[in-house]
Amino acid sequence: MERPRNVPVENTLKTKILNGGTAIGAFTSFPSPELVELLAIGGMDFVLFDAEHGQLSPAACYPLQMAAELHGLPTLARVGENDRQVQIKFLELGIGGVLVPQTNTLEDARRAIDGMRYAPRGSRGYAPSRLIDWAQRGDPKDLMQSASEYVFTMVQFEHIDAMADLEPVLALPELDLLFVGPNDLAQSMGYPGQPNHPDVQDVIDQVVQVARNAGKPLGTVAPDAAATNRQLDRGFQLVATNVVSLFSAGMKGYFGGLTARNDAAL
Repeated sequence: MERPRNVPVENTLKTKILNGGTAIGAFTSFPSPELVELLAIGGMDFVLFDAEHGQLSPAACYPLQMAAELHGLPTLARVGENDRQVQIKFLELGIGGVLVPQTNTLEDARRAIDGMRYAPRGSRGYAPSRLIDWAQRGDPKDLMQSASEYVFTMVQFEHIDAMADLEPVLALPELDLLFVGPNDLAQSMGYPGQPNHPDVQDVIDQVVQVARNAGKPLGTVAPDAAATNRQLDRGFQLVATNVVSLFSAGMKGYFGGLTARNDAAL
């Protein structure tokens, strides 16, 4: 019997979002396949490998990707640079999409998206890779087009200067989702550490309205269930918490529920 191919048929997360569905996942910046498995078992819709912050490299993401595939968990990666040579190293692992931060102009967004897909839809460089079974099971021409269709293209809105080009960025046909980063947006507005400041939230409301008018899906972050509910009600379709928040909440719940601990004896 022939082994199933790695060649992607459908990016289920991308399909879900583009069809109007919602998805809840988590950022992780830790090189732990076991943690990825626990996120899958716990019910996450996706995992987002954070290679902008922390220690994740393409090599470190390889076992994370395999752990996610074992459980059918869709994967995304946030890279630290708007550079197609960086993006392809993650995409060729089989990761379903790349999120590019600080895309503050139309040119930034075009450059980011262009590097994610092969010609004629982009300028992504080609080489046999894991994503397409090292080009050993099919015509490279067809494999490249399947890979282009598979990728979930995302750029990040996280600077007030990005408002100037928001409408033309959202009009880019190859952009699948705009991801709003409230923390760096707050910094750019003079409110470091205050993502919930009314002025910051007012800008995010404007982004939501412009994206709704453009028919473009939105993603963002939320530290807990209450914040996730608010973002979903607001119109965000893809919401990511993070493993640090999940772990911290679990620790607080655990220690908050203890009744027999005797700290005086320590």
